[in-house]
Amino acid sequence: MNALSFLISTVFDLYLMVVILRIWLQLAKADFYNPFSQFIVKATHPIVAPMRRILPSIGGFDTASVLLALMVVVAKFVILSLIAGAAIDILTILLVAVVSVFKEAGVLLFWMLIIRAILSWISQGHNPIEMVMGQLTEPFLSPIRRILPPMGGLDLSLLVMMIILNFVNILLAQYVPFWANV
Repeated sequence: MNALSFLISTVFDLYLMVVILRIWLQLAKADFYNPFSQFIVKATHPIVAPMRRILPSIGGFDTASVLLALMVVVAKFVILSLIAGAAIDILTILLVAVVSVFKEAGVLLFWMLIIRAILSWISQGHNPIEMVMGQLTEPFLSPIRRILPPMGGLDLSLLVMMIILNFVNILLAQYVPFWANV
């Protein structure tokens, strides 16, 4: 049972990351012709396109993709509850879905910062994935760089942002229901 639950959680979490990346790409106005961006769009388009006919975007905010992210989490927890034989409480699952999407976005940002740091050591800066990661993470790092400029050629904004993300994660685990469990 644990192996099946792990597999289901992993598949749903990976697809949730792809959906969150689609939302994030649109909010950051990242390059959609980049191969990495094209993968994200093609992986979500078959579901998002029909939903857009019903749910139009509000300004630059893609409501269909946000609803898809929530639906992915709801489906994950319903399936896991059915496998475990647990009762399904719709209100609790909806609350967990909202919390889970926000937490997964923070986890995704954390891992993108780590990958970006590693790529900065080994890459020459012309990698398509590195370019998109720069476009997605730069809005979080530039305010830190204004306060804490590079010291001796070292950019500490990535480290500061990772510390901030961990602090927020620990803080929210104390005050937001279900934060520590999703």
